[in-house]
Amino acid sequence: MNQNKKVLITGASGQLGFELQRTAPEHISVIPATREQLDISDEASVTNFVALHQPDAIINAAAYTAVDKAEEEKDLAAAINAIGAKNLAQAAADHEIKLLQVSTDFVFSGDAYSPIPPDSACNPQGYYGRSKLDGELAIQEVLGDKAYIVRTAWLYSSHGANFVKTMLRLMGDRPELGVIADQIGTPTWAHGLANSLWKALEVDAVGLHHWTDAGVASWYDFAQAIMEEGEQLGLLDNQIQLKPLTTADYPTPASRPAYSVLDKTQTWEALGLSGEHWRVALRKMMTELT
Repeated sequence: MNQNKKVLITGASGQLGFELQRTAPEHISVIPATREQLDISDEASVTNFVALHQPDAIINAAAYTAVDKAEEEKDLAAAINAIGAKNLAQAAADHEIKLLQVSTDFVFSGDAYSPIPPDSACNPQGYYGRSKLDGELAIQEVLGDKAYIVRTAWLYSSHGANFVKTMLRLMGDRPELGVIADQIGTPTWAHGLANSLWKALEVDAVGLHHWTDAGVASWYDFAQAIMEEGEQLGLLDNQIQLKPLTTADYPTPASRPAYSVLDKTQTWEALGLSGEHWRVALRKMMTELT
């Protein structure tokens, strides 16, 4: 990618939007757009915004991510995750600019037993995953394989609400905490994902990709690591008792993938980057909270 480019970042107030802004290369002029500034579900708003600002690329970090609420708020989830993605794709096509789209491990069924490659069959088990898959398909329908679509999982940051911050709060309040131990994936610091998106833009990567940090964990493992790092960093006074739970012990309106470790081999090769181990990334992020 040439120097001095303008990049529109949707969902600018979210975790990934925050990290994209603070990791932006010096030669990139960021156009941050919050939902209040740009409603991507409104086709006319997208058309007018892109025509006004004339970005050289769009990174869509806007998403409806309330997994359980999506079962009730299907229209809202679809408006943002599917229709919004289509509107951005059409604007990208009209102006002949690059679109980078962030998707999710929830497009898969969760029935796999080994890391899932990008070309694996999709079978979302809930409406959140369905709406994100519909967004992927809409982008491919408009742009073919010219867009960069990257699926990620278990995202967290020092900015916004996420599992890490929730665990720290609960661990500070309770003597014991139950955490799901039979759902397996990979925690992902949004900072690393942001860096990978800038790299994807630089090398003009296209097609379907996967990005998370390296390694594997259950939510229980993730929580244990958060507790240990939290105590070491002085964010927690002491460790508490963690109790492993099964998915059956903790029913939710939307089902979660039992296994959603994503195969990043293709993406790491395409970008010339590899993810840090999730535990290393977690320590770096939590240091920001001190």
